Amino acid sequence: MVYPWYRDLQAVLGLGFDGVDRMLALVEESHAGIAEALTPIWFRGVVPPAAIARNAYRLARGINGALGQGLGKGMALLPAPDAQAAGSQELPGRAMAVAALNGAIGDHLEAQGNPFAIRLHFRHRGRLLRPGAAPLAADVEGAGDHILLMIHGLCMADVFWHRYGHHHGRYLAAEAGVTPVSVVYNTGRHVSANGADLSAAIETLVREWPVPVRRLSVLGYSMGGLVARAAIEAGRRQGASWLSLGAHAIYLGSPHHGAPLERGAHQLQALAELNPFLAALGRLTRVRSAGITDLRHGNIVEEDWQGHDRFHHGAGRRRRPLPLHPAFRHHAIAGTMGLRPGDATDRLLGDGLVPIDSAFGRHADAAYDFGLGAKDRLLVTETGHLDLLSSMAVADAMAKWLKS
Repeated sequence: MVYPWYRDLQAVLGLGFDGVDRMLALVEESHAGIAEALTPIWFRGVVPPAAIARNAYRLARGINGALGQGLGKGMALLPAPDAQAAGSQELPGRAMAVAALNGAIGDHLEAQGNPFAIRLHFRHRGRLLRPGAAPLAADVEGAGDHILLMIHGLCMADVFWHRYGHHHGRYLAAEAGVTPVSVVYNTGRHVSANGADLSAAIETLVREWPVPVRRLSVLGYSMGGLVARAAIEAGRRQGASWLSLGAHAIYLGSPHHGAPLERGAHQLQALAELNPFLAALGRLTRVRSAGITDLRHGNIVEEDWQGHDRFHHGAGRRRRPLPLHPAFRHHAIAGTMGLRPGDATDRLLGDGLVPIDSAFGRHADAAYDFGLGAKDRLLVTETGHLDLLSSMAVADAMAKWLKS
């Protein structure tokens, strides 16, 4: 959202002071770990390692904290900016930068009340929609009775749907008669939290849509597919009326059973923390957001993570199996950089981020397997993860499904 300059300055300063505090804590921990490792066994326990240095670190952190609080209170005295008006647009460069930041540490931004933390909202052709606060008719061009909610992936914003001159939403509007609405959200939060918020927001959107809604479909790209499933599950638990409008749910390169990249990062973190000389680096990786760690095994409900240390070596493995909701007809699209499934490139890289089986929801355990038939799946070869956003084969398949 477009804030006065001092809101962005306040956000940057808040991040800066938080970063200094975390860095001092990591340096202190690393100092203590190395000092203990180098201390002869017979001296351990007699004198705490780096005892004098600890006081210096605490003093430095105290000064940093006091400066941060002082500047924060001073900037809070400035007049609060007005809420962004319905129909307003956002600078693409700022939107991309803030989206990337939210993906990396969005849960921390939200917990600290940082102005950079994105609140879930809707956009149509780049313009902000504010259901519940402003009439939608003026900001939705040619509103139809079939809404297509487009949910972006990790570290993204709605501007990322436009790639190489192609926009899936605008193409589908022309070919399938849907009205595309982008969902913009903080991808660093837990998937389940975003799903619950999205379900409640959809209820308001449908109620205030300019024309009676006959059908509602969802298109989730990458993490967005998990958020779509989380919203459907939240709607089921909430008894949401919008589920009765369910038409199609399309999952585009979504890691339903997890992403190898996050599992690899988790293993490296665990190995680093076993070494006193690398432990601080291992701890540094713990700053990655809750949204990122949800991608390790494809967690979409609170039960998958509540009461557990999400950085523990076994975290998330016992996720709850959730069958696909019958209110929607479900479709999955996977990409591979190989010439054909199963070749060397496919086995090594997949689409670069998500394996075919994870994207299709295939699993050896029947409780987790989606059981999608050939008519509800599409595999596009020689296509990377980001290329799914500009693939005409993908666009044509989605148009065919949405028209059915």
